[in-house]
Amino acid sequence: MGSQETHSTDPAPTTPAGRAALAAITTRPSGTLVALDFDGTLAPIVENPEDARAHPDALTALQALAPKVAAVAVITGRPAEVAVRNAGFAGAEGLDRLAVLGHYGAERWDAATGEVTAPAPHPGVAAARAELPAVLEAAGDWPGVWVEEKGGRAVAVHTRRATDPQAAFDALREPLTGLATGHGLIVEPGRMVLELRPPGMDKGVALLEHIRETGAESVLYAGDDLGDLPAFAAVEKLRSDGVPGLLVCSGSAEVTELAARADLVVDGPSGVVRLLRNLAGQLG
Repeated sequence: MGSQETHSTDPAPTTPAGRAALAAITTRPSGTLVALDFDGTLAPIVENPEDARAHPDALTALQALAPKVAAVAVITGRPAEVAVRNAGFAGAEGLDRLAVLGHYGAERWDAATGEVTAPAPHPGVAAARAELPAVLEAAGDWPGVWVEEKGGRAVAVHTRRATDPQAAFDALREPLTGLATGHGLIVEPGRMVLELRPPGMDKGVALLEHIRETGAESVLYAGDDLGDLPAFAAVEKLRSDGVPGLLVCSGSAEVTELAARADLVVDGPSGVVRLLRNLAGQLG
């Protein structure tokens, strides 16, 4: 289990596996994949997800780091184009090796081409969206709960604006799971949000596929939310197979399990940016 200590400057892993991974990354950066969540990791959590923007220094930190490693990936539940826009990635210099894997890897934007590739939307998403108002009403019609559309590929129910966000989250989890199951979907819980989306893809699957594609020999993954647990599990599996992996938690008191499993806990997006910048500096 990782330490939950947070470092304000020059953060360093607090576990043997994390220290070994950092040594591998700094010894052979050209074999390293740096993978990052977006909301809560590169961008501060805000009340309205449409207002989320990357930390003001995130882009320059990635521009400094990306040319020195095998590849950089942003793996997010958002549509890829939204993350690209909110981070200012399009047309940015030095990011030719960046890919944004949206909808948990179901779609992809490549900086080298500026194009998004994606399969057709799952029909269950539209069907569940049509029934969602009735399900929410039957579950108590909680004031402040609102629905976020995700480009027809997922739909998210947010409780952060409710009078009692946790109570609303707990009350809605079971009925939304029933709705999702009835349409061949799953529910992905997050920080005061329940997302209905197709099965088969998660951040762990997306991360493993990208590692295979890039041929990376080591990996750094940073996340902040329950949706990042599959990526953490994927890195833990890679480590058991001898592949060095560094797990970073963008510190959050709301997701203690992630912090407990991390090799390093940093102080939110500002801490992630500082870590990336410091790593770029170490790599020369």
